Amino acid sequence: MSSPCQTSAVLVVFMALAVGVGAEQLKESSCDVIGDESSESQMERALLKKLEPLSHIRFNVTVEKGKTENYVYHFRVCREVNSTWHDFRGLVQTDKQNGKTTVIGRINETQVFNGSDWIMLIYKGGDSYGRHCSGEKRRAVIMISCKRGVIASSFSIISEEREKEQECFYLFEMDSSVACPAEDSRLSVGSILLIIFASLIAVYIIGGFLYQRLVVGAKGMEQFPHFAFWQDLGNLVADGCDFVCRSKPRNAPAAYRGVGDDQLGEESEERDDHLLPM
Repeated sequence: MSSPCQTSAVLVVFMALAVGVGAEQLKESSCDVIGDESSESQMERALLKKLEPLSHIRFNVTVEKGKTENYVYHFRVCREVNSTWHDFRGLVQTDKQNGKTTVIGRINETQVFNGSDWIMLIYKGGDSYGRHCSGEKRRAVIMISCKRGVIASSFSIISEEREKEQECFYLFEMDSSVACPAEDSRLSVGSILLIIFASLIAVYIIGGFLYQRLVVGAKGMEQFPHFAFWQDLGNLVADGCDFVCRSKPRNAPAAYRGVGDDQLGEESEERDDHLLPM
């Protein structure tokens, strides 16, 4: 086989592999709210959509309780921990001593709730308890709290409630900006007034400049609208301030006597009088 044919064959193989990987990614399962698809509320679908940025992150946390209980918890948001298992494992516990794997919750039995600054994700359908909780199936409760500027952090296990007869659960928490409410971007009244004022000034300057240049035919600084007025504005302000602030007529004598040359001269003559002969 010639070299060009070999190159073409290699490219075809790589393209087939890429398509296969893409198809496998598309097949990856996602959260399925408990109940019929038609029973999913608009709020639940919106919350699952809001959690999408976290779905590509894998979370792990290790818990050591003495020498007997050493576990690693693996978690993904609305995705299988390991897509090769194909059994909807969303949160898994692995015993570090014997490697035993226990499913805490599955993504095909999902519940989701939210508040003003938190989202609660619940995976049900985990492996059954043995001697605890009447042998019911395990479930995981993940509390996602608002923390702006952070995609995801601080994933940890808070407790395992297994001393009850029913409704036992594992409680986890993490921080993420996806749980934060949308920031209020409304402008204040002062900001709106400033924007309007700046816009009017811009229209005045640009419109006046175009009028002076194209209609009047002004050149140089005279193209600025009302140039003569703005040129005399300083004097007008000074005159107005002088008129308002002055408390006496302009021709009124000063209330104090300055130190002048005439005063110094008279004073020196008075000082020389005692030198004249009597």
